[in-house]
Amino acid sequence: MTSVRKICCIGAGYVGGPTCSVIALKCPEIQVTVIDKSKERIAQWNSQKLPIYEPGLDEVVQKCRGKNLFFSTDTKTAIKEADLIFISVNTPTKTFGNGKGRAADLKYVESAARMIAEVATGDKIVVEKSTVPIRAAESIMNILRANHKPGVSYQILSNPEFLAEGTAIEDLVNADRVLIGGQDSPEGQAAIEELCKIYEHWIPRENILTTNIWSSELSKLAANAFLAQRISSIKFPLSTQICELLDEGAVLHIYDPKVEETQIIQDLTHPTVTNNPENVKSRISIYKNAYSATKNTHAIVLCTEWDEFIELDYTQIYADMMKPAYIFDGRKILNHDRLQRIGFVVQTIGKKLIRSAISRAWGSQTQA
Repeated sequence: MTSVRKICCIGAGYVGGPTCSVIALKCPEIQVTVIDKSKERIAQWNSQKLPIYEPGLDEVVQKCRGKNLFFSTDTKTAIKEADLIFISVNTPTKTFGNGKGRAADLKYVESAARMIAEVATGDKIVVEKSTVPIRAAESIMNILRANHKPGVSYQILSNPEFLAEGTAIEDLVNADRVLIGGQDSPEGQAAIEELCKIYEHWIPRENILTTNIWSSELSKLAANAFLAQRISSIKFPLSTQICELLDEGAVLHIYDPKVEETQIIQDLTHPTVTNNPENVKSRISIYKNAYSATKNTHAIVLCTEWDEFIELDYTQIYADMMKPAYIFDGRKILNHDRLQRIGFVVQTIGKKLIRSAISRAWGSQTQA
């Protein structure tokens, strides 16, 4: 098996973009191309304002883009030239059929596998990076084998991600472990070794764990289950929760200093999130700053860890809100005691807040 010189990542989302950017940074001799069918998303990756925000990501992309890191919609060329291909596409919850509302929908993973089989003319290492059910790698292999061309062989690996929002680059650069699963065959072990060599550019070998595919997939699902147990109240993606609020009649004001208005609307009206996009559009307004967004509202929900949100003048914000004024700190970054002294009814995750004397005197609701 030849050494990996070109990598292709199918899916320019939250996992694929940062992961491949760090690989490009740490492996300057390897050409890394991230592909996506969305022209708008690829245009954002090639712009000065990336489609996602993670501390440190801008600097990594700026350093590598145009050198050994590329973002493209030319899927066929990238797949054909790649030695190793990451599949890093969305796996939304099924909205119909068996497992509706519970099981992962593998249509994008399977579509990526079919695209590889259609385009590939040489041997490929195919790495599942998406969050997938156990035996998904077997499904990918079945598709590749059923559609492969003569003389083309594939090795399937599982390399789950363990990234957290807000620390993704730190999690990648200083990973405490990397997990790689492959087949227990000479060819499978050789493929594992090639992926190990990539990570060994910056991760100590003792932190790179190798196992079989089934165990690798199971480990990721176990980690997800543990996370869900820790924060069981956060059960669905944020966009889904927002649409549920809108279905209950809420009017939503949105402010995000990093995400473009078009991207916000696209995320909230995606078919996997709502079946009534026009209702969503009619009940949301997007603002240019936090003060105008919070004016005359009943509650604030803080969902991201931008430093700007810590530094806001909450006394002014409280004065302009309807009373009682609620604030839900979903990232646990604010000074809750100070907010309570101002007059807010404060809620957060995993912490029961004691009402201040002022709040009790006014008969404010018990904090959760």
